[in-house]
Amino acid sequence: MSIKIVATNRKASHEYFILEKFEAGLVLQGSEIKSIRAGQMSLAEAYIRTDGREAWLVDAHVAPYEQASIYNHEPRRPRKLLLHKKEIRYLWNEVRQKGVTIIPLKVYLSDGRAKIE
Repeated sequence: MSIKIVATNRKASHEYFILEKFEAGLVLQGSEIKSIRAGQMSLAEAYIRTDGREAWLVDAHVAPYEQASIYNHEPRRPRKLLLHKKEIRYLWNEVRQKGVTIIPLKVYLSDGRAKIE
């Protein structure tokens, strides 16, 4: 099982108190995964939004992939997270409390698949 860390949110541990950690998969387009494999991703202003049914990674920047030409992706588009229903419901209940925010800590490749913590 090979793990390659692509992007980390260094400010997260300084600005937030981390209560729990979850691992989720990312739904990506072809040009996005190629750009992420090249290390072209930033979590500087990213956060995670949920509505109780789905979770989305918002404001994460994935640089456009040079060779994709007209088939490129939008750099800051919302990306769906793959989590279990119980995990999404749990996060939804936590977020509704005052002062609780869901932030991404790092993005890494695990056996070729993009994961977020």
